[in-house]
Amino acid sequence: MIYKAQNQYHVVMEVAPEFRQSPDILNQIYVSTGGGAVSGTQRTQPLSGTVVAKPPSAKSGSTAGSAVQSTGDVARNAANNALASSGRSTTSTGSAVSTAKETMVPLSAFTSFGTGHTPVAVYHDNLFAAATISFRLAPGVSLGEATASVDSRMARLGVPASIHGNFQGTAKAFQQSLANEPFLIGAALVAVYIVLGVLYESYVHPITILSTLPSAGVGAALALIVTNSEFNLMALLGVILLIGIVKKNAIMMIDFALATERSLGLTSREAIYQACLKRFRPIIMTTMAAMFGAVPLAIGSGEGAELRRPLGLTIVGGLLVSQLLTLYTTPVIYLYLDRLRLWVRSPWRIREPRLADEGLPEPGE
Repeated sequence: MIYKAQNQYHVVMEVAPEFRQSPDILNQIYVSTGGGAVSGTQRTQPLSGTVVAKPPSAKSGSTAGSAVQSTGDVARNAANNALASSGRSTTSTGSAVSTAKETMVPLSAFTSFGTGHTPVAVYHDNLFAAATISFRLAPGVSLGEATASVDSRMARLGVPASIHGNFQGTAKAFQQSLANEPFLIGAALVAVYIVLGVLYESYVHPITILSTLPSAGVGAALALIVTNSEFNLMALLGVILLIGIVKKNAIMMIDFALATERSLGLTSREAIYQACLKRFRPIIMTTMAAMFGAVPLAIGSGEGAELRRPLGLTIVGGLLVSQLLTLYTTPVIYLYLDRLRLWVRSPWRIREPRLADEGLPEPGE
């Protein structure tokens, strides 16, 4: 980098083309054998002097002619020192540039080089050197089974702690979708509970309506197992759709039972019984319409059918099983939760006559 008063310039140094055509040029590189240090200090410029080499110490038995350099080395050192002296920065301080002679030896005297195999590029992942190993799915093997097999094989290899592997591409997206599934389903259930609680102004009846969802989940899982399909992102979308479709069966029964209980003064048992009788046909009609609408997705063929098939299977299986169980489980849960509601409110009902006898205003007045 060259810094001026108003500008700065990037300096890119490279080897001349004639010196990079063949690796044999390494034989022409000479290095110093001296152990000296740079004479003087400097502030901003990279190099403003030459390397000072300590003269070889005299040893016993050495001749005077052993320390004499060859004519070529002397000329080369003189040229290097002259070049360094001419390019010395004016900002350097310290002693003068040393002109002591140095012993230069070729690089090939203590190193060797040759051809070999090396990667064309070194890829990195989060600042770590990484290598990509690709795999394809065998016929009849799901992506979840493949990732589980790779993880188990990685654990059995016993690789060092500094080496770790993770999935990329489709496998990574699959793992991320599996990690978010509980949060998505939980958020959908909470949203449905809040809406139903506001609609019925109750904390109990939304639980009765949501009690139909486990049967739908069992039906969706059975449909995927029977057809040997994997639980992928499309199947997850089918489960979320089931949350909105299946609960309408319980909504029709609970809504009718509450209206009958309040208007006709029936007990909870009689009201839910009448709701099952009166709402049986609408429940069957809406369930069959939704299930037959998903049948083309479940049995369809052609391009992209394997992507849509899990969605149709979850909807058909969930609606079929929930329809068989809803008419039996929903009334039972409704009665038990209604008894629980009355039991919780029973202490308040005992206190109401006392308040009335004392001439105090009753609750709600």
